[in-house]
Amino acid sequence: MEACSDLEVYINGEETIFLNKDIIGAYSGKFMKLLGKSNCSERNLKVVFNEFPGGAEIFELVSRFCYNNGQFSVTPSNAVNLHCAAKFMEVPSLLKLTEKSMEETQDWTWPELLAALRQCQDLETSPEIESLAAKFMESLVEKLNLTTEAASPSTTSACSPDSSLYRFSCDSKSTESFKNSSIRGTWWFDELLVLGPDLFETLMKLMLSRKLDHLIISRFLFHYQKSKFCSVTSEEKRKILETAIDTLYVLDRNCASCKSLFRVLRIALGLNISKSSMNKLANMIGHQLDQATLDNLLIASPYRSNYLYDVNLVLRFVKAFLESSAGGFQQQTDRLKKVSGLIDLYIAEVAPDPCLKPSKFLALITAIPDSARESHDEIYCALDIYLKAHTGLTEGEKLDIFRTLSYTKLSGESGTNISRNAKFHPAEAYILQKPKLETFAGRSQDEQIILRIEKVEISDENEKLKEHLQGIQWRVMELERACRKMQNQMEIIKKRSRSAIRGNPRSLPKLCS
Repeated sequence: MEACSDLEVYINGEETIFLNKDIIGAYSGKFMKLLGKSNCSERNLKVVFNEFPGGAEIFELVSRFCYNNGQFSVTPSNAVNLHCAAKFMEVPSLLKLTEKSMEETQDWTWPELLAALRQCQDLETSPEIESLAAKFMESLVEKLNLTTEAASPSTTSACSPDSSLYRFSCDSKSTESFKNSSIRGTWWFDELLVLGPDLFETLMKLMLSRKLDHLIISRFLFHYQKSKFCSVTSEEKRKILETAIDTLYVLDRNCASCKSLFRVLRIALGLNISKSSMNKLANMIGHQLDQATLDNLLIASPYRSNYLYDVNLVLRFVKAFLESSAGGFQQQTDRLKKVSGLIDLYIAEVAPDPCLKPSKFLALITAIPDSARESHDEIYCALDIYLKAHTGLTEGEKLDIFRTLSYTKLSGESGTNISRNAKFHPAEAYILQKPKLETFAGRSQDEQIILRIEKVEISDENEKLKEHLQGIQWRVMELERACRKMQNQMEIIKKRSRSAIRGNPRSLPKLCS
């Protein structure tokens, strides 16, 4: 005889289910409490649930469990929802079945684990749900680790769906999308796009702890970020990008190219990511600064800033580069020269900005050690541009700018140009026309170079200029000594050459071309 339906249950505004209150109350502690408190004598009692886990479909499964006297099969496809529903309705016997099922997640197939993770995402976040999701994720990464370890070009079907490594007891036999080694190694990229930002973060941590191949991790990371950004909110984008940056920071440096890092930076600047993640990204870029281009560095200034380019960010790149210590001495020297040339180009590019303060301009010039610059021609050009755009500089600010220029590293053409440049201070305009050592070597002893500094009247108020003039005089004396030393050496070489010619008629190699 069919039991009468004397209980109406409204589930999440989706559906109304009619039940027998005695049957459902025999298994559910929640209904027993609700029905025990009710004094209603009407035929049908009404109960409304607005936040039932899994909705009406899962409530029907719980009801079926009660109507079948506890005889029910819990499967991986419904274990999570049934577990939460059993807790909600206080059904201890069903709870034991779900817990037993989830103790064997290592035997679940890849699709079953993904389905369970999707259920965790659909349910309201709670410590228990997070714990379950982490458990499923561990099993998923463990299987993924076995797959990636076995994947190799020589293993034709290592990662195909009909191999044991992929199926994990799955019955699928399709192999059409796994024909080449590249696809075999990344077949799971698109499947894991079902994971939200929170589970993506958990996945990255587990991949690192299980020591999955860093290159594979970075490739999936960029794939996930690119694929998900078209369908998530700004807050979710920020979460994904911060996870990506934090993960890349602990991977091998060669896993992310300089170009990829700058692409991430462009996105990050528009999302206002955390300061910690931004610092990590700046450090990673700094370590590869020798691979950057001028276009990479021309980053617009932050919102509401009056200057054109983000000079502070570039200074952070340079600082991170100088702090890095990868490679041997020669490699470091070559990398430093590349960065020096790049920064000199950048300085010339930002120099016309009328809002660029002298302190920032000087910081850019002095950020690179002077020993890395073989020539100061680019610096001179940048200074000339900066002085044209900043006509209101004080004498002290001009003096600080002049001091950054090493006149001994200027070419003859630049030396001639600067001596005629009215924007430079008269005391700085008098320089050697040809300061190169080879010009000294070609002069005879009778051709003495006389270096003078014209007397400039200095007011007592301009002490800085006075000190600087003294510095110039000292440099001139040093050049005179160098010149005399070179001339003496040339005389010695000439004497040796004459002696050698008398003893051996063979020609000598040229010293200078």
